[in-house]
Amino acid sequence: MRALCAHDRLPWRPAPARRALLGLLRDRRAGRAFIIEVGGAPAGYAVLTLGYSLEYLGRDAFVDELYLEPRARGLGIGQAALRFLLRQARRLGVRALHLEVERRNAPARRSYRRAGFVDRDRLLMTVAALRTPLRPRRLSAG
Repeated sequence: MRALCAHDRLPWRPAPARRALLGLLRDRRAGRAFIIEVGGAPAGYAVLTLGYSLEYLGRDAFVDELYLEPRARGLGIGQAALRFLLRQARRLGVRALHLEVERRNAPARRSYRRAGFVDRDRLLMTVAALRTPLRPRRLSAG
């Protein structure tokens, strides 16, 4: 995870990252994490998180993280990992699989397109670190 953060220029916070990963590993309803091996040695990892979408009429999932060490890139391993994640998503009854990619990461974008992912010309917008739950508000017509 530290290497992914460095690669994507994201802040690395070990203690919260460890807690988040342990939360995922302890709750199979949240998703799955996989180690990617090359020649029997770890060369990356992938995380599939589970959600639900009215737009896609059921369970959806997110390729939350996919990281390959530099030595494993350009060998078709990323495509194999994406095919594996798609199979896992199907087994879990997922109707749509999403991912996020850095705009500047052209090689990853090309790889995702080859795997069938489509840029739907939407923006992913995020509110991070919500400490208290949002209370639903009554919506009124008009």
